[in-house]
Amino acid sequence: MEQINQISRLYNQGISIREIARRTGVSRNSVKKYIKCLPPENTSDDGTGQGSFVYPNNEDLEYQQKRLEVLQNYLEVNFSELKKTGVTRGVIWQEYLTLYPDGYSYSQFCWHLSVWAKRTDVVMHLEYKPAELMMIDFAGKKLHYTDADTGEVIPCEVFIAILPYSGLIFCMAVSSQKTIDFVWCINSMLFYFGGVSKTMLGDNLKTLVKRVDRYEPEFTEVCNQVSEHYKTTFSAARPYTPRDKAMVEKAVDIVYTGIYAPIRNQIFHSLEGLNKAIRLQLEKLNNRDYKKSGHSRYWYFEQEEKPLLGLLPSSPFELKKVIIATVQRNYHVQIRETGRYYSVPYLYAGKKVKVLYDAKTIEIYYHTTRIAFHTHTLQKSVYNTILDHMPPNHQQAREINGWTREGLLAQASRLGDPVVKAAELILSSNNYEVQNYKSCHAMMMLAKKYSTARLQAACRRALLGTRVTYTLIKNILQTGLDKQQLPSTDTGSSIPDHDNIRGKDSYQ
Repeated sequence: MEQINQISRLYNQGISIREIARRTGVSRNSVKKYIKCLPPENTSDDGTGQGSFVYPNNEDLEYQQKRLEVLQNYLEVNFSELKKTGVTRGVIWQEYLTLYPDGYSYSQFCWHLSVWAKRTDVVMHLEYKPAELMMIDFAGKKLHYTDADTGEVIPCEVFIAILPYSGLIFCMAVSSQKTIDFVWCINSMLFYFGGVSKTMLGDNLKTLVKRVDRYEPEFTEVCNQVSEHYKTTFSAARPYTPRDKAMVEKAVDIVYTGIYAPIRNQIFHSLEGLNKAIRLQLEKLNNRDYKKSGHSRYWYFEQEEKPLLGLLPSSPFELKKVIIATVQRNYHVQIRETGRYYSVPYLYAGKKVKVLYDAKTIEIYYHTTRIAFHTHTLQKSVYNTILDHMPPNHQQAREINGWTREGLLAQASRLGDPVVKAAELILSSNNYEVQNYKSCHAMMMLAKKYSTARLQAACRRALLGTRVTYTLIKNILQTGLDKQQLPSTDTGSSIPDHDNIRGKDSYQ
């Protein structure tokens, strides 16, 4: 506009077209066209920075401004309609003309619509903190390898992850987006990064999200297991909002250029060979310097982000099977696949619990609390019981089942010889020795109630009889017989010779 005003002033001053073109930097043909469109009487500047020749009169200017305001008000209300199925620019233009017959033509309408979209579709610059977030996604375009035997071209999904702060990228090819491949991707990604961030942000993949929701998505069981194993959390982008994960969307484009393009003419005969080529290009990509900083993604990662990542567990995550079971009255749950039973604390009898198990371990949860943990052993026992899970009376019974003759006699030896002799007789009182373990143990426990000295005295008195039992020794202690002097076993005289006594010769 300033150039047009300048051309108008110079022309009214009588300056030649050639000189006007030289002074303004506008071609002579353009100067001629401007001069033809400028009536001499309307070429004065009105002080607003634009000559009055731009609009022939004020009424036309007011009309144009009013029509533009009407269109802007219409777009403010109806622009969002374009997101609905079947709604096009032509549809809302027809509706616009129905309301405002003197409105803009279709081409002008579309031009103003694009200007409106640019003005309203502004974005915010996001700042990322180191080690706060990992973004994950699968690329839209697949890679492939060729079966060497059949010649079949086998497509592969490409998993991509990025640390937004440093920009470090991870990439690998897998057979599918199924759970087993997703777990492989997560383990490989974390091993490559050497640590775990506080949150993993992904798209609404079926493997990741069970129920899509803009604010509270419900994640799959595998995500819950991964979160528990690596001490992190999962988050999902809002549906149809790719800008929530803009960095990984950009990383996909970078992978297309930095990895897909260099290997496009190579032929691979296995998934391993494809991933080997991907890793080679990935290292080049991550070690390439940014254009303006002079440092690479890997440099920023090593210097500022890696030290802040969470530590990885000693072993990678292994997918566990999940069942919901009811704790039986014997405070055990059964895994039908193996036919074995595993204990939980007896207070949870009758409760529904979640059981997670694999080839090595069994974890049992009540709501979100782990209440039991078992490991598979070489023993093929059907019931696997932890002593602390048992009620006190069952623990006592378990202790009885663990007694042996040697153990009980060793315990008796600490109480003295009379007690040992009494214990031996009690243990041998019938043919099935195990039945006597409890009586023998109960006899020795009398020392706690009456003292060791009194128990020894009671055993000496009991040993004078023909049969020693727990009840006999207890009665001696209860009645105080152990405190009385033992009867003498010496008669005081020998048997005299007598005619009725036959000697040994009589029995030959």
